[in-house]
Amino acid sequence: MFPTGALLTWSLLTVAVIPASLGEMYTSLLNVKQAISVERKLIDYLRTYIDHESQRLDDIKRFYAKVSDLHTEVYRGPATAMANPLVAFTLIKRMHSEWLNVVYSNEAQENAQALRSGYEEEEGDLPKLEDLQGAAKGLMRLQDVYALQVASLVRGRFQRVTNGNFIDVYLPAVSVPLSGDDCFLVGKVAYEQEDYYHSVQWLEESVRLFRGTGGGWSPENEGTLEDALDHLAFSHFKTGNVSHALSLSQELLHYDPLNGRVLQNVEKYEKLLVSSPPKSIRDELSRPTSTHLRTRDTYEMLCRTQGSQQPLQFENPGLFCDYFTNGNPQLLLLPARREVLSLQPYVVLYHNFITDKEAEDIKRTSHPGLKRSVVAAGEKQATAEYRISKSAWLKGSSHSTVGKLDNKISMLTGLNVKHPYGEHLQVVNYGIGGHYEPHFDHATSPSSPVFKLKTGNRVATFMIYLSSVEAGGSTAFIYANFSVPVVENAAIFWWNLHRNGQGDADTLHAGCPVLIGDKWVANKWIHEHGQEFQHGCSLNPEE
Repeated sequence: MFPTGALLTWSLLTVAVIPASLGEMYTSLLNVKQAISVERKLIDYLRTYIDHESQRLDDIKRFYAKVSDLHTEVYRGPATAMANPLVAFTLIKRMHSEWLNVVYSNEAQENAQALRSGYEEEEGDLPKLEDLQGAAKGLMRLQDVYALQVASLVRGRFQRVTNGNFIDVYLPAVSVPLSGDDCFLVGKVAYEQEDYYHSVQWLEESVRLFRGTGGGWSPENEGTLEDALDHLAFSHFKTGNVSHALSLSQELLHYDPLNGRVLQNVEKYEKLLVSSPPKSIRDELSRPTSTHLRTRDTYEMLCRTQGSQQPLQFENPGLFCDYFTNGNPQLLLLPARREVLSLQPYVVLYHNFITDKEAEDIKRTSHPGLKRSVVAAGEKQATAEYRISKSAWLKGSSHSTVGKLDNKISMLTGLNVKHPYGEHLQVVNYGIGGHYEPHFDHATSPSSPVFKLKTGNRVATFMIYLSSVEAGGSTAFIYANFSVPVVENAAIFWWNLHRNGQGDADTLHAGCPVLIGDKWVANKWIHEHGQEFQHGCSLNPEE
């Protein structure tokens, strides 16, 4: 009775033109940027096609003009004109072969095939269906975490409502409005997940924009006004807003009056409204619940504020900034600029830890090895929606800069970071709305892959910011109730375990979604073993 048939048709069409391989472009902004060069090639192919088609049409126009002129100037003239054997011959020849050649010319097909062949050459580097869906989910994630208004996103603005007023969260240097078809796709992704909270908002914008264009169809569009009305009506029905579902279905019948399924829906909606009074539940729409994110409200608030939720957090007299040498003579002439951010958990930010050149060396070296980031899943590892990024592992031998960073980390922390006491450097690039929801770096299960090195648990984390971002991307410590914005070339350090070897629950942290920017970080995880003389156990078993 509802638009499942339309969904099936769309899905079958998509499968026919999109390769079956899984897409991961959306999980790394590096890959998204690389797609620009692919589209430039497609533009060149299209330009060639247009030129060839223009030439073909010019030839047809020339033939049309030639024949029209003959009918105007020759065949309407004296009857003796047809007595001319040359005139008669050219007429017979034209009617026999020239019209045939024009009407049945293969040139149009050849031009179209050349365009298709060019497209197929680049097809392996094109986004897959998973990329399209992942990018749409990324927009909805940003909408939720940063409380962005869909109506503003559609206009290319990043705004939230505060005290009834639209406030700019960020003013981008480049603003791109969305089309009705863009909004339809985002809403349809939510619809297919039975997420009617988001589908209603995005499909309403889609309908509004399609109406604004008169409901006209464009060849590049996947959806139409009728499609948007169909999906929006059912979304409202599923949220209990039957009166709105009826109104939209009736509007749809103006465009498709013989649609039996929609006619049945209208009849059903009318009966439902007779049996119970109409109501609008827009204010009651609620976001889908998360099965694993129990700290969502705190997490999102920390992401939005990029600072402590406790007013006195940074007025703590125990927090300070200094020039730090850790008693290491190699740091005497160039001490680190240390900022103590938190005492429990102990979190430190080292400013200017890495140079621009070193950061670029690390990023460039990681490019060939970037793969979809994974999370622990029992004894194995798997990709997850709550971690959207790509990562690569760099050994000390992969580039001289990696060894230099290991040495500097060791000097600042006093810890043994050589493999296997320290894991190889993990380089991470975040994707569209890229994030990593609240998690612990240390293993919380004895079956965790962390223990495969047989050097104990992760006692400490040293994370280097290899880039800046314009908005979003903070590191939020959930239970400690503060967040740290991305500071380019800085590094953040914290202990994951107490002195007694137990995990520190206050280190629950998250990588907030990147709103605007290209976020790169490098993680160095240091294990318990090998630190016996650098970071020993306490005599107090409770410490």
